Amino acid sequence: MGKSTMVIEDLLKQMLEAAKTVLKTQWKLVKPMAELQLRSTLINLELIAELKLKGKISKEQAALHIEIQKQSIRTTLLSFEGIGIVAAEKTLNAALGAARTVVNKGLGWKII
Repeated sequence: MGKSTMVIEDLLKQMLEAAKTVLKTQWKLVKPMAELQLRSTLINLELIAELKLKGKISKEQAALHIEIQKQSIRTTLLSFEGIGIVAAEKTLNAALGAARTVVNKGLGWKII
């Protein structure tokens, strides 16, 4: 397992724990899709980091990619019965908040 994979898995674990604290009773039902969405977001963040190193993405483009990921997570959460907009937004904020410092520092951009 490479260093990048280890970082992603560690961040994913932290993000899932943060989401779990918000969703509580719905967590068992939501976890598989939440994990898929958050893993996808982290993989996209890794790609953004690679593109930044190559000078092939701007901060604005990166932020747009993150907004697309966030919308995907929101939509997925809202597809579950009993999860409303407020709960979805709190879950998203908690999950991204768990990774914010590491991601923003690693990228050198405040994009989440």
